[in-house]
Amino acid sequence: MTTYPIVRPYRPEDRAALYDICVRTAHEGGDSRHIYPDPDLMPSIFAAPYAELEPELTFVLDDGQRAVGYILGTADTVAFVKRYRDSWLPTLVERYPALTGPPRTPSEAMIALMHNPERMVVPELAAYPAHLHIDLLPDFQRQGHGRTLMDAFLGALRRAGVPAVHLGMVPTNTAARAFYDRVGFHEIPVTDPGPVTYLGRTTE
Repeated sequence: MTTYPIVRPYRPEDRAALYDICVRTAHEGGDSRHIYPDPDLMPSIFAAPYAELEPELTFVLDDGQRAVGYILGTADTVAFVKRYRDSWLPTLVERYPALTGPPRTPSEAMIALMHNPERMVVPELAAYPAHLHIDLLPDFQRQGHGRTLMDAFLGALRRAGVPAVHLGMVPTNTAARAFYDRVGFHEIPVTDPGPVTYLGRTTE
């Protein structure tokens, strides 16, 4: 008999749950719906393209009824950016056209990011070719599930021969930073990091 929650590979029927988890964790680890009213916006940037383009690196935490957390990412950031530009972004441009001026709202700031995937290629991160996003609904945080998800993702990277991985996080999300420190990430100095802190670790 299966004891839930369990970590398992992503399946296409998890898509709605994936979007929901992203929206409910996209503001410093908490609910973002009061900031980004379009429920598809944040998942279209930070979750769905990974599940679509590299499903073999997408894992979910399943509570027996639905996915309640996920980890996803890419083995090769440079290659992912090209695939995002060539095959994912064209599916979004009708709904989210590129801005013609500076962003005026939080949603427009995210749309600007959506149309600039090349921002993910940072020279100082070249030794950490993979990158990831991990999110858990609040009721499933601080119970060891994040570490189990991370182990699944790092194992998949190791099997693919990927030496190291990075992530970007907002410094105000102190709970997330404490988690990343516990699972072996360290800060990577970047000349112009913008509003995020970059962390990395080997896949070993």
